[in-house]
Amino acid sequence: MKKLVALFLALIMLASCTAALADDPVTLTYAEVNPIEGTIVGELAKAFKSKVEELSGGSVLIDIQASGVLGSEDQILDNLLGYGTVTDISRISAFALSQYGCTKATLLSLPYVFENRDHFWKFATSDLAKEFLNEPQTIGLPLRGLCYGEEGFRHFFFKNPVTDITSLKGLKIRVSSDPVMTGLVSSLGASATTVPFTELYSALQTGVVDAAEQPTANYKSNAFQEVAPYFMMDGHTLGAVQLIITDTAWNKLSAEQQAWVQEAADYASQVCREVSESKEAEVLEALKAEGVTIIEVADKTPWVEAVKDVVTANINGEDAAYEQILNLK
Repeated sequence: MKKLVALFLALIMLASCTAALADDPVTLTYAEVNPIEGTIVGELAKAFKSKVEELSGGSVLIDIQASGVLGSEDQILDNLLGYGTVTDISRISAFALSQYGCTKATLLSLPYVFENRDHFWKFATSDLAKEFLNEPQTIGLPLRGLCYGEEGFRHFFFKNPVTDITSLKGLKIRVSSDPVMTGLVSSLGASATTVPFTELYSALQTGVVDAAEQPTANYKSNAFQEVAPYFMMDGHTLGAVQLIITDTAWNKLSAEQQAWVQEAADYASQVCREVSESKEAEVLEALKAEGVTIIEVADKTPWVEAVKDVVTANINGEDAAYEQILNLK
């Protein structure tokens, strides 16, 4: 009889804990600098949110804060690293952590490191990618990578007509605070000008900069074609991205919840893979219909030659990892 009573009490306690879990879910704030609608990274965010909430039965909720409302990517990273308290998860550029000591991350932003999308996804689904995602943990940063995604190859766009690589000479081109992109722009004869992403539209509009670069979908979703309608498809880097979560947020979760979050990240990565190419093609056709001038780059040889020193200068002792990436072609 005592065993039955004990079992009954245990069942009551379990039901009580389950009810408490459902009534008091863990809410994680997800920061995204781009709009959710009309972007590849928006599809990644929506897929992650829906799958986390489905798998967890609502015990983990994702609060997406998009369009830069939580600041620029640098500001979001500062929050994630403990200088603020409002961000738990973010989709960041894959190379963004290089400024915090992640040398492997830098390799993903090197010009022309990825030959095409298939090449990138061979990397993103490899054991090598897991090493890259875990790099923050290995150097003591209080966050971890969950998965990779991509938003298409990045291209330059301009306020005024351009024809080829020689058109970049002397132009002021917006860059983020990243040595690789700064070096790339400078190697093409342009002046690298740092402007926060949230101020880029007005910077183009007022002539603070003459040009910038973004993946195709982000170019359109941020309406940059309104102020810079010349789009040169040089594809200098692939817009590799990753989802990261703070240790603080990760440790709020039970082991089961952590597994659900990781499964949702893997699912979102696959969704990104499925939608990225078709979404980019769809956006490109819409841009043409709006009257944007598309400049094709048939021969990338001059571009590759121009940026060789940038690659050499930014491998940062990760020669072996760089060769591993190249060998995944």
